[in-house]
Amino acid sequence: MKRKIYLACFAVHFVLILLVGSRRAFSILSEGGTLLPSAWSPALKRGEVITTDALGQNLDGSNVLQQTAAAYIRCAGIEIGYGFFAPKVATTRKLVFELSYPDGRLEYELPRVGNESTGLRLTLLFENLSRIQYEPLRQTIFKMMAFAVWQEHPDAERIRTVFGFVVAPRLADVEQGKKESYQVLYAYDFRFSNSDEPH
Repeated sequence: MKRKIYLACFAVHFVLILLVGSRRAFSILSEGGTLLPSAWSPALKRGEVITTDALGQNLDGSNVLQQTAAAYIRCAGIEIGYGFFAPKVATTRKLVFELSYPDGRLEYELPRVGNESTGLRLTLLFENLSRIQYEPLRQTIFKMMAFAVWQEHPDAERIRTVFGFVVAPRLADVEQGKKESYQVLYAYDFRFSNSDEPH
């Protein structure tokens, strides 16, 4: 009996991995930009809808089945871990700090990391920041990052935090000399004073 329970749990977990990974792959492939013919896009979109339905994500947010499935998928790390293997290069996020000084001078800073592992964590943080729907939480995270920059530049009177993603040009655009552009998602202005310093 114990073996059957373990086998059932493994089967449910494996099916959820398969559905989440398939949904992510269908979603990315249906957008185009891969080697697949564009005629396949409607079938891929249908695949995305089917897997989304199978995961219960189209159910009402108060539905117990939807809440249970969503909680398990998040707690088990399935959604993030298996979306990583989708066949498309991830969007490059970028964070820039614009420091304004009382004399009108502007300086620009990028987040600094001490080693490669911290750089990977920062990339993951940027990915998760772009998914946060709760505005006060997102703003607080950016404020903490801006505060760390202000501690290195206490003369700055304002720090504008600009977060967005890099839009890579298509091959045809590169051949015409077009370069990458930057799409802003969020921008926040923060002001700090010496009273903000921890004692």
